[in-house]
Amino acid sequence: MEDQAQKLRELMNAKPQGQQSTKKTRVITVASGKGGVGKTNLSVNLAIAYARIGKRVMVMDADLGLANVNIILNIIPKYNLYHVIRKQKTMKEIILDTEYGIQILAGASGFSKIANLNEEERQNFITELYALTNVDIIIIDTSAGVSNNVLSFIAAADDAIIITTPEPTAITDAYGIIKIIATEVENLNIGLKLVVNRVKNVTEGRKVAERIINISGQFLNLKVEYLGCIYEDPIVQASVLKQKPFIVQDPKSKAAISVQHLVSRIEKTEFVDDRGIGRLIKKLFAKE
Repeated sequence: MEDQAQKLRELMNAKPQGQQSTKKTRVITVASGKGGVGKTNLSVNLAIAYARIGKRVMVMDADLGLANVNIILNIIPKYNLYHVIRKQKTMKEIILDTEYGIQILAGASGFSKIANLNEEERQNFITELYALTNVDIIIIDTSAGVSNNVLSFIAAADDAIIITTPEPTAITDAYGIIKIIATEVENLNIGLKLVVNRVKNVTEGRKVAERIINISGQFLNLKVEYLGCIYEDPIVQASVLKQKPFIVQDPKSKAAISVQHLVSRIEKTEFVDDRGIGRLIKKLFAKE
């Protein structure tokens, strides 16, 4: 067992042959304390906004229990991460190009935990993950709420975006996930950012953010940055029904412009770590 663990550590610390890319890949994880606050919508539209400024972007659907990125994009993937884990397909074979200039890595519906992988599956999965080094941005759309998987993807990111709405339950749950991040994630070394969705105006968004940020600083000694807000906009619901991202359906809508502003603010912040996909892999499998 110790020999296997040593081999796994060596695999995490060295790229496979042929994968010696020096490209810096920025990993952004999007999470929420509860469902229904717009997490997946933000992930997809954020990705398209990045693509429109010339970045190579991939959205990884890391909701391993109920994958839904493909639903928003009206795409039916034939293969997903489950097939990679089971060595039935390679990572490159399941990556989907879209008409919106972004790539999608379909989640494995019904596959609940990375921890369920045996030693051989983990080593294969780690090797396959290095196939993602040719992109500039990886946006990881996690499942709602808190699980070990969600915490792993947050810890593995360069930036973690927590999205909430002005609803009291959403605010409470957003603080809840931030509290768990503060207490459960060791050596937290990421840019923790907050986005307030469905706001009536800038003032409402700022007030919600200040409440969460102040409490996090006071009781958790944790710095949370307010990234910005997204306006309440009927285009969002309309786009969901049409299965077409709102930033594509109406690029000049309030919601679309809000997301573009979020990208601008992220781009102004430095990487916490420039190891890109290597950092992602090490963090994901450090405790395995």
